[in-house]
Amino acid sequence: MFFRLLAAFILIPLVELALLLRLADATNVFTTLLVVIGTGILGSILARREGAMAWHRFRSALASGRIPSREIQDGLMVVFAAALLLTPGLLTDAVGFLMLIPAGRNWIRCHVLSRYIRSNDTSAPYQNSRQQDQPNRRPMGAGSTIDATSFHRTK
Repeated sequence: MFFRLLAAFILIPLVELALLLRLADATNVFTTLLVVIGTGILGSILARREGAMAWHRFRSALASGRIPSREIQDGLMVVFAAALLLTPGLLTDAVGFLMLIPAGRNWIRCHVLSRYIRSNDTSAPYQNSRQQDQPNRRPMGAGSTIDATSFHRTK
């Protein structure tokens, strides 16, 4: 996991820099700066709006007595999208905008989160694993009892 994070922290800025330089070569530096600033402004407006909507849906789910799991996922994706949009670059902005759009969040939920949830799924989440691993072990409380009142410390 450490090496994946290290690779991401090294490769993502390099890819972002390469994309920004390619855009500057294709257009000019002013247009590139305008795109970076424009996506930042548009992203902050969308993040604020989608964050408020996610918060409203979260509160209404709680008020109706539902567990707001989907609303929590939406809120976390909006926060993560806002963090991606703070990073100047085209790739992170594209992923951030994808997470700000409800259809993009649904796509991420179906393709990315469902794969993660399936890989961590267990067949019996509430089964006592100690009893499975040690079938000949006596259950707790089946042994001799130590009376704590008759215990004396020896010197």
